[in-house]
Parts: sequence; C-alpha cells; structure tokens
Amino acid sequence: MEIDYTNIKVIGFDADDTLWVNETYFRDAELAFAKLMAPYETANKIDQELFKRQIENLPLYGYGIKGFILSMVEIAMELSNNSVDIKTIDSILNIGKDMLNKPVNLLEGVEEVLQTLSLKYRLIVVTKGDLLDQERKLEKSGLMHYFHHIEVVSDKQEANYSKLLNHLDVKPSEFLMIGNSLKSDVLPLINIKARAIHIPFHTTWIHEQVSASRQDHKKYETISSLLDVLPILDKTRKTEFKTIKNDI
Repeated sequence: MEIDYTNIKVIGFDADDTLWVNETYFRDAELAFAKLMAPYETANKIDQELFKRQIENLPLYGYGIKGFILSMVEIAMELSNNSVDIKTIDSILNIGKDMLNKPVNLLEGVEEVLQTLSLKYRLIVVTKGDLLDQERKLEKSGLMHYFHHIEVVSDKQEANYSKLLNHLDVKPSEFLMIGNSLKSDVLPLINIKARAIHIPFHTTWIHEQVSASRQDHKKYETISSLLDVLPILDKTRKTEFKTIKNDI
C-alpha cells in the first residue's frame, strides 16, 4: 500500500546522523576511553559498563556529550576502585572536549534537499541532546536559515511529538518526520497517525536499536539517502520539484 503524503505541511528533521555525522564520534570516543581504562578492565567490559551507566544517568543528565563525559568519569572511578589519577581524568575530559569541537560534516544531499523542500513545506528540526551543543552544531552547519523552528527535546516519545504538534498547531496527518532512528524518529510518529521516513545510518547507538513489527513496516518508508525523499514527495504531489543547486 502506497503511503499518502498529500496533506503534509510541515516536515521535521532529526539532526544527528540525519543531517550530519554524530554517532561515529561516540564510537571513536569509546575506543579512546577503553584504551585509557585498559590497565583496569577488558575493552568489552569497559564498553558494557559505560553503556549501562549512560542509561542509568539519562534521567539525570539527559542525552548528549556532557552526560557521556560524566558517565566516563564515573566508570573510570568505579573500575579503578577510586584510584584513577588526575592525568587520566584530564584525558577523559579532553575526549569530551574534542567531541564538542568536532566539525559538522553534512551527510549526502542535505543542503540540496533542504533548499528544495523549503520552497513547498515548513521545515523544522526535532532533536534530542544538550541545548548548547545542538545550537552550536546548527550554527556551524550553515543550515539554520532553512528551518522555521528548532525543538531540542529531552526525549522523543509520542507525548513529546503530540505536545510539539499542538504547539505548532499542526495535525498529525500534516506532519512528516525524517530521521535515522526507528525508536525515536519513526515508531512514535506512526503511533500518533503522523508520517515518518527512515534513513538508517551506518552505526546506531544500542539504546536506539529496535525492531518494527510487520504491520508497522507498512506504515513508513525506508530509504538509503536523504535525496530519495524528493522523488517520494514529488510522486505524491504530482508536481515536479525543481532542485536548486548550491553554487557557493
């Protein structure tokens, strides 16, 4: 059954690993942390304990790099039985600072798609994480001017999306969400009768990994590149998008 996007007025975009690279930096940081903690535990055990602590800390610190840094410090103290030296703690903090200072590398076709869709739809960003860090990345990305609204939420559940749509005065049937996470960007949307398009990233945090039922699979589309969004929406509208190329 073909999904109908005819009524869509607002398109929401996830940010991390949908518009730009993000999760890759966390994998690199985990490897660096495991090397620092190698005198105390195996790499596999370190990864397991760090993930467990991050999940435990989510209600306190929320999503994002700062919570990740604090979780690394806590695990370093725990695995070393509080004997870890100040130099190692400083190295952990530097891992986090390096993450915060990473360049914003846009994924394939992002600006081309935003330029095109912004002519026909209201575009917004809906992302989890630390407000300051997400604002920094949006500013660095050079994409701010395409978006009418930026929403940094503590979580992406049905209630969060319903509250956002009420705030924007948009019906679920008029809203399309595009993102890399089934758990955060797709399933909550189809549960509230909105539309969603899934664009998997090559690496996904374990906490975001879920499976969709066979019935749910019929309610959303999965594509390999953001560029694939254009023909999908073009086909529904029965009009031709005139793609704008960035000459800069």
